Amino acid sequence: TPYQAEISQGRLEALLNFQTMVADLTGLPIANASLLDEGTAAAEGMSICGAACKKKNADTFLVSDQCHPQTIDVVKFRALNSGVKVLIGNPGSLVFNESCFGILLQYPSTDGSIDDYSDLCKKAHDSGALVVAASDLMALALLKPPGEWGADIAVGTSQRFGTPMAFGGPHAAFMAVREEMKRTIPGRIVGVSRDASGKPAYRLALQAREQHIRRDKATSNICTAQVLLAIMASMYGVYHGPGGIRGIAERIHALTCDLAQGLTKQGVTVRNRTFFDTLRIDAAEPEAVMERTVQEGINLRVFHDKSLGISLDEKSSPEEVEKLVRIFSFHGQSRGEKGLEESLEGIPEKLRRVSGYLAHPIFNSFRSETELLRYIYRLQDRDLSLTRSMIPLGSCTMKLNAAAEMVPISQPEWAGIHPFAPLDQAEGYMEMISELESMLAEITGLHATSLQPNSGAQGEYSGLTTIRNYHRATGEDHRNICLIPTSAHGTNPASAVMAGLKVVPVKCDDHGNIDMEDLRAKAEKNRDSLAALMITYPSTHGVFEESVCEIISIIHENGGQVYLDGANLNALVGICRPGSFGVDVCHLNLHKTFAMPHGGGGPGIGPIVAAGHLAPYLPGHFRLPGDRSSSGAVNSAPWGSAGILPIAWSYLRLMGPSGLTRASMTAILNANYISFRLKDHFPTLYTGKGGSVAHECILDCRNLRRISGVTVADIAKRLMDYGFHAPTVSWPVVDTLMVEPTESESRQELERFCAAMISIREEIEEIVSGQADPENNVLKNAPHTAEMVTSDQWDFPYSREKAAYPLEWLRENKFWPACRRIDDTWGDRNLFCSCVVPEEFNAG
Repeated sequence: TPYQAEISQGRLEALLNFQTMVADLTGLPIANASLLDEGTAAAEGMSICGAACKKKNADTFLVSDQCHPQTIDVVKFRALNSGVKVLIGNPGSLVFNESCFGILLQYPSTDGSIDDYSDLCKKAHDSGALVVAASDLMALALLKPPGEWGADIAVGTSQRFGTPMAFGGPHAAFMAVREEMKRTIPGRIVGVSRDASGKPAYRLALQAREQHIRRDKATSNICTAQVLLAIMASMYGVYHGPGGIRGIAERIHALTCDLAQGLTKQGVTVRNRTFFDTLRIDAAEPEAVMERTVQEGINLRVFHDKSLGISLDEKSSPEEVEKLVRIFSFHGQSRGEKGLEESLEGIPEKLRRVSGYLAHPIFNSFRSETELLRYIYRLQDRDLSLTRSMIPLGSCTMKLNAAAEMVPISQPEWAGIHPFAPLDQAEGYMEMISELESMLAEITGLHATSLQPNSGAQGEYSGLTTIRNYHRATGEDHRNICLIPTSAHGTNPASAVMAGLKVVPVKCDDHGNIDMEDLRAKAEKNRDSLAALMITYPSTHGVFEESVCEIISIIHENGGQVYLDGANLNALVGICRPGSFGVDVCHLNLHKTFAMPHGGGGPGIGPIVAAGHLAPYLPGHFRLPGDRSSSGAVNSAPWGSAGILPIAWSYLRLMGPSGLTRASMTAILNANYISFRLKDHFPTLYTGKGGSVAHECILDCRNLRRISGVTVADIAKRLMDYGFHAPTVSWPVVDTLMVEPTESESRQELERFCAAMISIREEIEEIVSGQADPENNVLKNAPHTAEMVTSDQWDFPYSREKAAYPLEWLRENKFWPACRRIDDTWGDRNLFCSCVVPEEFNAG
């Protein structure tokens, strides 16, 4: 996770490559470091349009009927919660009136056609509306990019840049925007700043937009990303470069032209006269054709009018094209007279790309597998990961991801299945999904599970939309108040706003528990409009709310539902069940509690589990069987990032009930061990009545700042010199450190961490006693790099040895930060979000 940039330089560079690649291909200058999937990215685009449009009372968003159906469904459902009206129709007939703030287009269209939207963009802009283009990165290697024909925002998925389909994900979505929207674009943005030596260094830019900082005023999707998948896509671009990408795109298009010509000669009608890689055709016997293609191992798309869709990709071959043509010939199509060159255009000349892309040296330097491997490992060596030491980030549960659990995700039997493949071709997936849903329901004591949400924050949104669906169905759609204690997870308020709810904060007492009087007063005051309470249990303050059952009863008595944020479920599994408390719905973080990798910020999965009365209102999808097929979708794929579900399934099957219980108990024991070991150096801010904590503890550093001037940021940077990633800094309480060791860490590793913290406390005491300069000391100058320590020049009032080897065991296993402390303020004032050459950087 890149929360401490100085020890995350590798993945940050890879993400900057991703942003550069997306910006170049879309023709728009600012891109983020990924979103969840194309549907949710399109919904985020709609939100940006609504915020950026200067027309008063504009409440209508137009959507082309040529968009992918799964994207339309996600946008419609997001609009329902935000009060936006969505009008769907042919883009040429949609009207930009005073109520319209934006339009979503698909380029190429869902049937494969390529349309010129430049005139439509002019109409939109003349009316004050903005344009979102859902695009295909591979097609943009040959097509005129959206930024050049008038789009304000481009979204899409980078799946085809080297990522398996995996029955729906994970895949990194992308978004790029015009320059003036750089401070409103959702998601994380990697920027180039400079370190204390003035050298370029990467960091997350504009972090003041983070959900836990801005709470209900945050950009909605800020905490969700697909970092690992974005890195994979970026490496695809780095390896192939501009020539390789264009060559791949040209080969795909050439094969599609061959297929179109072959089908035309068989008398098959190809509807779309323009295309990149997709054809929509009319067949004389569509059912017979479909039966034959399945027998040949090929799936075609069936449109609502029985026309068929065929898409090719880089793995397609001339043999596959010939096979498809033979299938249609087999079913008695009459031979046509005209070839492709007389009847089909392919890519219109005015929409062919002439601008360049991927010109930076990083995309033109690694053309062999050996060189790419070395580049990847060079970046990897700049990151501190669990392979080096514990990562004690509070509320993030950075635990072991066992190798045995990771095996399935690279197996083609799991990774190679299309998201919309017929379910009788995915019986293994369906059995695994059913078992996982049942296990999660049993663990939580609730009734039904939805695996659709792609992240913890999206799980929060999905849980609240389930509650909203329930209130709508029971005739109480007016219930729109969400109570959120200050001890709840930091992403909760923004998720509530995203679900169309009004946030009412609830106070906590001096011990970190919910203030019962304040809760009761606000629940009763809002009795007629109370929709839900969002509670984190155990709380983000690291304690178990002993009044949790009474809290839930108060909400139910006043007509509301209770949502439990499962970010801290690592303290509950096998010990107690939220359903037993009376919780109505909760989300779980499979990437935390159930041992999936964080991937540096994604992929994640945040499934929700609901009580029986809410089960019918869980997220739906047109591909889901049964009653939920007509419910609103929160994601493009019916089971979200299905390709990584085998990790959590394997974890649960391997651990079993006794193993899961022991893991939770060990996690709690480890947190209490750290709290006890450090109590004389860094007292724990909140504890339960017996002086114990849950699975994490908040170390109070507030007095240290007063007596020494040392901040928690200084402690975080100094921990890098000891080979540790810092705990969570200044959250949920300013000037504190939140530590979560998990069950994965041994007592020896806990002792190493405690020894580092005690040593840092002694260094702080040197400042207090006057032995160390209050401004020029090992904490204020941390981290110390190898280049800095080995330099001929050393102008610091402490020794090199003290800087680099404050504890003896560091001599045997030293991790060197890749750069000195990064200047965040300079980076925000001079925003570089793409790969830069030194001349450009120095000019900035």
